[in-house]
Amino acid sequence: MSVDLQTLATIGGGRVIGDESVTVSTCSLDSKAIAARGLFAALPGTRVHGAQFAGDTEAAAILTDEAGLQHLQEAGERRPIIVVEDIRAVLGLIAAEIYEHPTEHLTVLGVTGTSGKTTTSYLLEAGLLHAGHKVGLIGTTGTRINREPVPTKLTTPEAPTLQELFARMRHEGVTHVVMEVSSHALELGRVRGTQFDVGGFTNLSQDHLDFHPTMEDYFAAKAALFDGAQAASAAVICVDDDWGKRMAQQVAGKPLTLVSTTGEETAENTNQVISARQLGTEPTGAQHVELSFSGETYSFELPMPGKFNIANAALAAGMAAAVGVDTETFLNGVERVAVPGRMESISRGQDFVAVVDYAHKPAAIAAVLDTLRGQLSETGGRLGVVVGAGGDRDSSKRPLMGAAAAERADLVVVTDDNPRSEDPAAIRAAVMAGAQKASQTADIREIGSRAAAIDAVVEWAQPGDAIVVVGKGHEVGQIVGDETLHFDDREEVARALDTKLGGGAPVRHAEYGDTVSKEQA
Repeated sequence: MSVDLQTLATIGGGRVIGDESVTVSTCSLDSKAIAARGLFAALPGTRVHGAQFAGDTEAAAILTDEAGLQHLQEAGERRPIIVVEDIRAVLGLIAAEIYEHPTEHLTVLGVTGTSGKTTTSYLLEAGLLHAGHKVGLIGTTGTRINREPVPTKLTTPEAPTLQELFARMRHEGVTHVVMEVSSHALELGRVRGTQFDVGGFTNLSQDHLDFHPTMEDYFAAKAALFDGAQAASAAVICVDDDWGKRMAQQVAGKPLTLVSTTGEETAENTNQVISARQLGTEPTGAQHVELSFSGETYSFELPMPGKFNIANAALAAGMAAAVGVDTETFLNGVERVAVPGRMESISRGQDFVAVVDYAHKPAAIAAVLDTLRGQLSETGGRLGVVVGAGGDRDSSKRPLMGAAAAERADLVVVTDDNPRSEDPAAIRAAVMAGAQKASQTADIREIGSRAAAIDAVVEWAQPGDAIVVVGKGHEVGQIVGDETLHFDDREEVARALDTKLGGGAPVRHAEYGDTVSKEQA
């Protein structure tokens, strides 16, 4: 489909300078990827304005703001230009028009919150596929169409890429799209033009305060999925924390389902309520769960540990029900789910538990360690954790991460995560300070090399113990300076386990590893 510039300018509330009858059939803000008949979105950046790169593109026309227009005119640009006040505010709407509003023909389920988005999205994917639907998945671990990977870079892609993905999914016969909706995406307008059939909320805890000034701002960004121009048609909200209770109050004039694993929500509540509880566990960590919903009770096995995953499963079931999927059929699919890097067990025949998890914020680390400590309550085993914090991100959570680890674990090994442009030693020092202040009894060690830190916790573990490496989960790269170097916690834990079981000395890898592309990471 081709759309003329005047139509797009009207949608964006802007004006056209030049030939308004020119048509475009694609849209991108990547100057290196824009097609000849495309619309180049020249956005303002932190260092330079995107309009400075317009001259190097083959775009048929340019979308920009007043500052960008000045750059283009000074450069002698002769192609037609759409000028709008705020590009991000309208880019999603413009992209949706160019790609023929694909989400009007898809069932879109959006998941937001601090922790649990990826797990909930995988639970949704598994259940929907089992119910016979063709499913697209967009999130932290990448994009998939019927489980086949599609390369993308962001948790929620930029608006043009997102709408193009939707169009591709529609063309390939996808019926349902499950996507993680980050606070960045909501704040930056990436999901404008996307029609959500249902939105799900997991929880809220401290994260991304390098982007959002306060927790209230962070909450407000998440709330946009439930109230306002980007709001979903229906909402399913976990009310296990106070933020969830507040989020439920944001929903007005649309179907609302509440999810609870605490039993606090009663039948007196005027909203529909899903309650879930654990009936028992298996040695593998799998949980037997009972879910009550719409007067019916369902029992199923959730193949992953953690009360928080019971909440995620209940949330997924509620979202699926909101779009007409049979709950029993859906839960049968959930029993087959596997989520990369989320409470992922690494087994090489050892007589202790070894887990890798993506937890990289204080509350998530606490939840993971509480789960493992609960599993150890009968055996009396010890708990060890490898933890680090990322550079160029919210620094205030670093001591809190250390404290969450030291308050719960017998051994805390503080190491490097993704230091990015910061001094790794300074990051470790902040995590160490929080850990040492929080506990006088835990064995707290600092080992800069992540591979050596993993060696240390594996060497320490004895029969009946549990160890967990948190922070990177599914990631296969470590960002050091401007490089992304190959590093996979799952590979490293397996290597360390093999070394221990083989009886040899641990193999010390290089400080980081081999260079890989950022796309791989």
